[in-house]
Amino acid sequence: MNKAKEILLSGEFTCVLCGGDDIITSTLRGVKPLVQLLESRRCLEGYSAADKVVGRATAFLYLLLGVTSIYAHVISRPALELLQCRGVAVEYETLTDNIINRQGNGICPFEAATLHVSDEQEAYTAIRNKMKEMNIELK
Repeated sequence: MNKAKEILLSGEFTCVLCGGDDIITSTLRGVKPLVQLLESRRCLEGYSAADKVVGRATAFLYLLLGVTSIYAHVISRPALELLQCRGVAVEYETLTDNIINRQGNGICPFEAATLHVSDEQEAYTAIRNKMKEMNIELK
């Protein structure tokens, strides 16, 4: 996790995944880079991650990817509880009740879409449906 955290804190990336010498980085915001990784069917079992913002939707995506430890600059309480309940090691800087949307006037739509979901596959379906509703493409 330290390598991923160090790369994230360099300021260039929004999320970083490390598995041994393999390093994956992204500058994309939100859930998009993790959904792209899931869609690629790349095996990331046992990787560590560092992310600027981890909400409940992001937490579900990291669980689906098989990540075993996560550093978050900001994490929501629902995301932290989910990850800890599933045995993922978590470090963070700031804990918040919920992730706020980009306009700053309400809860993140992906956090809201997964708030009452308990199953990873159900969460993934909710995330993809919300992406379609918001016209977010994976390209």
